[in-house]
Amino acid sequence: MEQDKNKRRRMVLLLLTVLLLAGLAAIPVSAATYRKGSSGEAVRTIQQKLKRWGYYDGAVDGIYGNETVKAVKAFQKKNGLTADGICGKATQKALGMATGTSAAGAGQQDDLYLLAKMISAEARGEPYVGQVAVGAVILNRVKHPSFPNSIAGVLYQPGAFTALSDGQFNLEPEEQCRRAARDAMNGWDPSGGAIYYYNPAKSTSSWIFSRETIAVIGKHVFAK
Repeated sequence: MEQDKNKRRRMVLLLLTVLLLAGLAAIPVSAATYRKGSSGEAVRTIQQKLKRWGYYDGAVDGIYGNETVKAVKAFQKKNGLTADGICGKATQKALGMATGTSAAGAGQQDDLYLLAKMISAEARGEPYVGQVAVGAVILNRVKHPSFPNSIAGVLYQPGAFTALSDGQFNLEPEEQCRRAARDAMNGWDPSGGAIYYYNPAKSTSSWIFSRETIAVIGKHVFAK
C-alpha cells in the first residue's frame, strides 16, 4: 500500500512539473531596451540597420554612443515613434529586430501584420490579386540585393513608401489585406517578380516610368 502511495506521489509530481514547464513556456519574454551606454551584438545590429538606411554614419562598433542616439532619434521621428533615442520594443519592431515578446512564430506574425498594413495603405480598394501583388513586390525587395533584407527594413526604408509619410500606414489593415499578405507570404506572386509598382495617374517621377513593365493590375503598374 505504501508503494502505491509513493507511485501516486511521483505521478502527481511529474504532472505538476509538466504543467509548470508549459506555463513557463507561455510566458512572454520582455524585450531588452538599448540606450546610451549599452553595448553588444544587438547594438551592432541596430547600427548596421540604421547605417544601411542612411540614418547612421558612425562606426558599427556595438557601442551605443551619441551618434547612435542621434540616428535612432532620426529613425523614430521619420516613422512616427517617440523620438527619445532609446531602442525599446516599438523601435526594435520597426527596425525588423526580433523582440522576443511572444511564443515561437511571433516574428513571422509581426511580418505578416506589417505587410498587411502596407498592402492596406497602398492598395486599399484595389482588386484582391492586385493587393497580393503589392505584397509580393515587398517580399521580392527583401530577396533583392539592392534592398534591405527584412520586411521591416524594406517598409521603413527612407522615401520608399508615401503611406509612411501621409499616415495611411498607421491605420489598422483591412481583413482582406491580411488575407492578401498571407497569400503573398505563402508564395503567390501575381506581379511576376516585380520590385516596383506605381499608379501612373499619381506618379510624378520620370524615372519610374522608365522601368520595364511586367504587369498591370487595377490602377497599379508592376515593373522591374
